[in-house]
Amino acid sequence: MSKSVRVLMVCLGNICRSPTAHAVFQQRAASAGLQTQVQVDSAGTGDYHIGAAPDSRAISAGATRGYDLTGLRARQVRASDFEHFDLILAMDDNNLRDLQRQCPSAHQHKLHMFMNFAGSENRSVPDPYFNDAAAFQHVLDLAERAADGLLAHIRVNLLS
Repeated sequence: MSKSVRVLMVCLGNICRSPTAHAVFQQRAASAGLQTQVQVDSAGTGDYHIGAAPDSRAISAGATRGYDLTGLRARQVRASDFEHFDLILAMDDNNLRDLQRQCPSAHQHKLHMFMNFAGSENRSVPDPYFNDAAAFQHVLDLAERAADGLLAHIRVNLLS
């Protein structure tokens, strides 16, 4: 049986950043022929938008680059996620702190900042919710960079 890796993208409400990162990384993994070995999901630390589709601006921004966010629905991080996922990636420091508070000590090693995989000076993916369409394009720029680095990390460290 081949190895598999499960990745959870996490932001606050799961309607902007984490679904964007989810869609970008899922497509990157599929393009690399790893769609059966790499599973991705997204969730929020807050319960504000459970069951909602991603923000329409995130859907539009994603569509301009060929990413489909329309089938995603917001959910909140569950206790079982800490055991189920191999990597749990926060979009910003507040999300990381929230995850660290909830996560059992045995799974703390799974928590990382998504942007750690981007190889850039950006530590966080800024929340575009209260901004214009350009902010959603910026989230895509960051997600694409981090997704590429994450995929390379997974290939070398988790699938080989």
